[in-house]
Amino acid sequence: MKRIASALIGALLTTSVAAEMVNVEYSRFYSHVKKLDNEDTQALQFAFGFLRVGEGRLCEINNAEIVTDKQTIPLVVSDEYRFTVPTEKALKLANAYVRIDLTEAANVCDMSVQLETKSSYLTASYTKEELNFIYGQYEAFFNEMGSFLSFLMPTVKGLMLQFDDKNLDYITPEGLHINNGILHLEQSEINENKGLTLPRAPLRVTAMASS
Repeated sequence: MKRIASALIGALLTTSVAAEMVNVEYSRFYSHVKKLDNEDTQALQFAFGFLRVGEGRLCEINNAEIVTDKQTIPLVVSDEYRFTVPTEKALKLANAYVRIDLTEAANVCDMSVQLETKSSYLTASYTKEELNFIYGQYEAFFNEMGSFLSFLMPTVKGLMLQFDDKNLDYITPEGLHINNGILHLEQSEINENKGLTLPRAPLRVTAMASS
């Protein structure tokens, strides 16, 4: 029994040491999200997470919240351990910070930023106009970011739809192939079809880009 108790205590101590609370200035997030604060990119968002060094997975997050001297704002953490933050200049001026409760040590987790379509634009069917709208949002973002250094910025060539089932293989009524949970939709395919019918709403929609 003593050995079992010692093992349990050791495990608890190990977990306590590995987990870590991280405070990141809100201004670091604001510098990203303010780039999307206009009509040309209203369908897009930045999703933040922490990539486990050397493993290609996201570090687990127990909780995330924005903290100021006067209030604490809880943030929704997805099943994939990503979260979004509001675009509020007042939070920047208030020197707010984002407090993230990681299940592992911060020194093995690097911040990861992902540009994706907002959840309100994820559905099981799209008209041609809706697909062109999303495509145009990504195109506007990359054009704006590359306005001064266009030779360094990639260009949008299509959309990538990712599903929660990584084993999903499916051919849409339009003859487009979902392979291993991913559909690559070229711009030409958007223009050639009247829309897109999917077996379920995608987990996310991102841009396919080329340099």
